[in-house]
Formats: sequence, structure tokens, C-alpha cells
Amino acid sequence: MIEVIERFKEAVIQISTPRSTGTGFYLSSENMIITNNHVVGDFANVVITIGPDDTVLAPVVYKDPLYDLAFIRLNEEKNLPQISLAIEELKAGDKVLALGHPYGLRFSATQGIVSKARRLHGNVNYIQIDAAINPGNSGGPLVNKKGEVVGVNSLSMMEGENLGFALPIAYLSESLMDFKHKGDNVDALRCASCANIVTRYEVKGKYCPHCGSVISFPEQDEMLPPIGMSGKIEALIKDLGKDPALSRKGAGTWEIREGSATIRLNYSEHTGVIVGDAHLCRLPKTNIGKIYEFLLAENYKLEGLAFSVNKQDVVLTCVLYENYFTKENARAVLEDLFRKSDYYDNVLVESYGAMWQVEEQ
Repeated sequence: MIEVIERFKEAVIQISTPRSTGTGFYLSSENMIITNNHVVGDFANVVITIGPDDTVLAPVVYKDPLYDLAFIRLNEEKNLPQISLAIEELKAGDKVLALGHPYGLRFSATQGIVSKARRLHGNVNYIQIDAAINPGNSGGPLVNKKGEVVGVNSLSMMEGENLGFALPIAYLSESLMDFKHKGDNVDALRCASCANIVTRYEVKGKYCPHCGSVISFPEQDEMLPPIGMSGKIEALIKDLGKDPALSRKGAGTWEIREGSATIRLNYSEHTGVIVGDAHLCRLPKTNIGKIYEFLLAENYKLEGLAFSVNKQDVVLTCVLYENYFTKENARAVLEDLFRKSDYYDNVLVESYGAMWQVEEQ
């Protein structure tokens, strides 16, 4: 199974929207990313992260609420490992791997066994496995020991431990074939009532041409920005020369690169607090005292920012409060955080022997 995991690492894609994060996997034969419909939600475009430095906005071209599937088209082909869809059906006792990006983390693999090959739920037969599908894993591939995709991770039972469900690959193959029959460069969705696939051009108003049920396509414009405090934060990110859409990592969370530093912004609606954490370098194993002396001296000078150490990580932090939020003050604080993050990262490594952060593969 180790060889299978290594082969899939680059083909398993992280997907982000203003509301959540999820997983997809790249099919080179279709030049599309496969994921769950509930991962992309109502958005016409989503942020996909293929590698540490490859984050783009990509359009959702197919939505399927019946099978909980969605297809995301890439504007250009990616040089990623080719993966194939299985032909043989699973049976109880088969070993499988559930791959994905749980809780917004970068890639994980959970091994399990097929408990039941066909478990009926909502008129769809799912694969039941004894491995939980954690939040963020949705839309990722379920893979057999041959390295073939046998399902799409879809559901988990909140009241049951180590219990997950995946959509069998037959449903995906059917959807791919039906979608391609509609032609190239079209937006389509499957009507949840009559199961017919319709294109944007076939819909008059908001009604399915086959059964008359209400259906709606997401807006074709760029991903709509969030409203309220999150919208104000994104306006600041844009003012600081960064792309807010590509920075989104879920509800109230943004991640931004500034030189060698990674800055994470988190906003809590419950507390009204905005925290900006710039994760800098790591402490060395020796001569740590000099670094602590430097950090304490700088903390005395800094205004609106503060150093802390989390295990080995040196973190530069700012805190803003929604009740006292103004665009001018918040911009000044965030601009200072962005600028000094990269500066201090270099100083600590070059002058005090700190170590660069290890980039996740």
C-alpha cells in the first residue's frame, strides 16, 4: 500500500471555498478534478491547491446533488500521476485506502476494510468501510490495493466510530459518460428529481426542462466574496496586494505567503477576534538563549505585534477586535505583520542560527 500512497500524493487535490475545505482527485484523461457536490457548495469557482506553490481558481462545470458529485475543470493540463478507475466491484473484506486532506491538513491515508459492498442510503448504494471519513476527506478517492480508484469518499456517521461511506465508482463512470455526451465547454447539473443531466443553456428560468423541478446553476462570475467582517478582512488582504480568493482556507480562515513566512489569519464570529499568526523559523538545538534574548528585546519595541514560541516554532502575532475594527488601523497592523514577518524570518536564520521551516511534501 505504501507505493499506492506515494503515487496518489500529488494527484489528491485540496479544495477550498469561503465556507469549508475538502478533497478532490485529478483525472488526467478528463483534465478534471473529481470531488463531492457538498464540497463545492453553491460556488461557481473554487480554490484548488495542487502543491505548495500551485494554487489557482478553477470553475465547477458539473454538479450532481443526487450522487453528491462535482467536476472541476482545469484551464491547462497538469503533469500529475495518472490514476485509473477500477472495473471490478469490491466485496466485503477487501482492503482499501481513504485518501484526502482531513481538517485542512495536507494529505493523509487511512486504511480500512470493506464492511459491506452495497449499503443503500437515499436510493444510492454506498460502499461501507470501517474507516471514518473525516471532515476535509470528502471528495477524496477510495483506492484498492492495485492502486485503482474504487469510490469517492462521501459520508461519515457522526454517532459511529470508524464508519465511513464512499460512492462506488460505477456512479462516477456513469456521470462522466453522461456529462461528456452533453459536449465540450458546457456547464451541467443532474436534476435531483428526475436524474436527467441538463446544461445551463437548456434551462429556462429555474426549472428542469424534463420534470419542471426547480434547479439553479451557480453564478458564473468569480467566487463571490464573503460578507460582514470576513468581507472586510478580504478587502484588506486585497489592499495589501494579495489575492483574497486564493488565500481562502475555509470559513474565517486565510493563509498568505510573504517571502519565506506563512501568515494565517483566523476570524471567529463567536468571539469577534481576528488573530494573525506569522509562522516563522524554528529554534535551533543550541544557542537558544541568544534567540530568546533577541525576541524579548524586540517584544519591548514592537507595537501591535508580539513574538511567542510554540514548541520549536517562532510565531509573530497580531490581534484585532471586531468591536474596535477600522480599516485604517487594521491595515496598518496587518501591513506591519506582513512586512516584519519576512524580515524577522531572515534575521533569525542568518544572524541567530534558527532553522527554516520544513516545507510539507
